[in-house]
Amino acid sequence: MKVFHNPRCSKSRCALDILDEKQIDYEVVKYLEEGPSKEDIKDVLKKLGLPAEDIVRKGEQVYKDNFKGKKLTEEQWIDAMVKYPILIERPILINGDKAVIGRPPERVLEIL
Repeated sequence: MKVFHNPRCSKSRCALDILDEKQIDYEVVKYLEEGPSKEDIKDVLKKLGLPAEDIVRKGEQVYKDNFKGKKLTEEQWIDAMVKYPILIERPILINGDKAVIGRPPERVLEIL
């Protein structure tokens, strides 16, 4: 299992706590530091079964400053998330060919 994790996010930390409690092995991807590639984001979106705009954090200042009120294509949203990974909703948990956004953190149980 992989977890797109932001250590400063309480929901993200809670999701890891659930995995630890269940003794599930996982790999942490600190996506704010490592910056996912376009291919990484496309892969996650496919596993989530969601369009890119649905995983954009619209409360972030970078969204408000650069994207609020704009209509972007799928590719443009993906490019925006590559440039500004803070826009990516978190945590995202990936298990094989499935993924889930861990909000609330208990959603992690859906893909175990």
